[in-house]
Amino acid sequence: KTSKGKYVAPVPIENLLNSHHRIELSCVSGPGRPACHALVQLSEELRPRMRDAQLQAEISAELEALLDSVNAQIEEFESVQFLAVIGEEWDIHNDFLTPTLKIKRDVIESAYSHLLDDWYNARKKVIWHL
Repeated sequence: KTSKGKYVAPVPIENLLNSHHRIELSCVSGPGRPACHALVQLSEELRPRMRDAQLQAEISAELEALLDSVNAQIEEFESVQFLAVIGEEWDIHNDFLTPTLKIKRDVIESAYSHLLDDWYNARKKVIWHL
């Protein structure tokens, strides 16, 4: 539920994000915030090169276009303010995924909650957290 009192179903938005070939997993969240955000994990082949500035610029442009496309397909109150590219791998061993490889939303949300104020205040479409 956003700070505007609207309930947002995250899974349909995550499915739109996950359909992009550069994204492996996403977690849409934003309880108590004026807008949603999405934490994304890049595809496995990109993760080792995520610190490459040229690759970041290329992927940032693609993800900004994806964000615009996704926001055009959903209701205005559901719109995603930013994508945060997460460097930490989400897997079963660090408890971010279930044994059936579904995201553990509460674990992911709490792991990055201390960064959200800065990310929202940055007013960027794509944020890199490596």
